[in-house]
Amino acid sequence: MKCAICGREADERSYCEMHMKAYESIDKKYGAWKKALQISWKEYLSEIVKNPLTGEWAKELAEHLIRSGESQNVESS
Repeated sequence: MKCAICGREADERSYCEMHMKAYESIDKKYGAWKKALQISWKEYLSEIVKNPLTGEWAKELAEHLIRSGESQNVESS
């Protein structure tokens, strides 16, 4: 299986190792953002994309999730 974002080898979750690590990091931090700002998943992803300090892997993943309309918790799907 290939990564849905970059085409590298991926596991059954459709993401390569690097994009999956980015997803895990984004997902883990969302709880704090949601609690502090009452922000939706899509709004949170948009903030990640706009942040100049966000890493490239995380930006690519956030852009992909926004475009695909994918909801939170890829691992549980």
